[in-house]
Amino acid sequence: MAEPILKELSTYSKDTPTERPGRDGRAGVFVPTEAFDLGGSTTIRKGAGIVGFGNPDGSLTVYFEANRFDETSLHKWENKVRKAYDRCVMVAPTVSKAKMDAKTLELIGYIDGAGINVKLPERLTEWLTISDALDTAPESNIIPFGRR
Repeated sequence: MAEPILKELSTYSKDTPTERPGRDGRAGVFVPTEAFDLGGSTTIRKGAGIVGFGNPDGSLTVYFEANRFDETSLHKWENKVRKAYDRCVMVAPTVSKAKMDAKTLELIGYIDGAGINVKLPERLTEWLTISDALDTAPESNIIPFGRR
């Protein structure tokens, strides 16, 4: 008899950053889980770059960028993540922000002022594949930024 698979686990863990990052500080990089209603979402769109941090109540505050207006500079996934991170760090007024149930997102890596480190590249590939955005995938799991 097969072991039951638990589907109601939260991805909020000891590894989830728990404070809004300051300039060059660390934030989590997330992708939606199966619990996220991608088809019914009015916020996070396919292929979005999603960053954020955990809240004391176990939810996540996230900032996201999906290049809704097809800016060429935001075609690549890592550029979307960087744009969302910049909004988060600067506490910029935006509609591209949400407080979400941690079950709907999975922590796949981190971003800070030096770059992006993708710890679960297979999950990123899945997200970009279902988003029909595999051409936006990074060339490496570590994406350094130039000096600011």
